[in-house]
Amino acid sequence: MVSEVIIDQIGNRAVPYLSVHDAEHALEFYAKAFGAKEVAERIPWEGKIGHAELEIEGARLMLADEFPAYNKSPKTLGGTSVSIHVDVKDVDAFLARAVEAGAKVLSPVKDETYGRICKLEDPFGHTWFFSTPPASQR
Repeated sequence: MVSEVIIDQIGNRAVPYLSVHDAEHALEFYAKAFGAKEVAERIPWEGKIGHAELEIEGARLMLADEFPAYNKSPKTLGGTSVSIHVDVKDVDAFLARAVEAGAKVLSPVKDETYGRICKLEDPFGHTWFFSTPPASQR
């Protein structure tokens, strides 16, 4: 019953948990490219990062180094079938910063009925959509 109350208060949500082949560098990249901020203490495991939490403009993500018995990174898998979508305040400025930091543009910023959107790939093989909703939806 307690967990139901907590869920009712915060709402239900899915939190992506990224597996990467170099979590230390991934966290540095996400901070520089996406303005990510770590929001919890890192948990070490077997000499690597076993768990980290970050936010990108309020969107929560979790991240860990690759541990092949438990999780595999896009590098090991040869790609990913999942894309992460994050709404940001200014997708144009966001894209410029991300590219400067080393993100690969898969689709440049374009206007859609649901806002301005772009698609990027990070150096760790994860794909991202970043968008700014139209003013009427903010």
